Amino acid sequence: MLVDVHAHLYDKNLISRIDEIILEAEKNKVEKIICVSDNPTSAEKVLDISKKYKNIYACIGVHPSEAHLYNNSFASFLEKHGLDKKVVAIGEIGLDYHFQPYDKESQIYVFLEQLKIAYSLKLPIQIHCRDAMKDMLTLLNDNKDLLKYGGILHCFSGTLNDLEEIKRLGLKISVGGVITFKNAKTFQELIKQIPIEQLMFETDCPYLTPHPFRGNINEPKYLALTAEKVADLKEMNFSEVARITTENSFKLFNKLK
Repeated sequence: MLVDVHAHLYDKNLISRIDEIILEAEKNKVEKIICVSDNPTSAEKVLDISKKYKNIYACIGVHPSEAHLYNNSFASFLEKHGLDKKVVAIGEIGLDYHFQPYDKESQIYVFLEQLKIAYSLKLPIQIHCRDAMKDMLTLLNDNKDLLKYGGILHCFSGTLNDLEEIKRLGLKISVGGVITFKNAKTFQELIKQIPIEQLMFETDCPYLTPHPFRGNINEPKYLALTAEKVADLKEMNFSEVARITTENSFKLFNKLK
């Protein structure tokens, strides 16, 4: 069994085929999927999907690139629906300095506000961090008292030093299709050094489709390709990697059980 801890099933490239996508995922050992929002509109879609399908769970929050959409009304939405039995985390929240221009102060404010809400709800967080690792680690260290319920850095792309800091903060990372790319040698070497107890798997679908399907629309049925690559890199049995990473997911997102 595998758990896809980060998917965007409401995406226009997926939603029209969602029944087929879920069936194909189950055929390929993916039995639970966490659907993650990026803005208030997709948060409502995520909730609807999680209520309709028994093995789909919700993670609700505002992505840093959508920080301008965060307001008191959405904060109340998080506080209310974070109590739902199918809402397993707050996210994806974080920092993204990749595209210019960006409002750094706004992103930091919105990230911290959602972090506080997650703590009040006793929920873990899903962190998005792109080209902002230094600031992210500073924020996490300055607010480590709010990390009691844990979290993951999704689609991790940092260094071994970053990883050690993340581990000290009690956070995990999720690995996606990038690990299978032929030009990902540095990341592959890093994964060899990461304890399996630190890892979970994600698709981030419809993005980052693993090799050999790179260029196609990603979906949860491809998650096993990521797990197989990690098993190969770590010289472990696939079934053992699947078992441990699934246990990791259940421990962090305890509403999955």
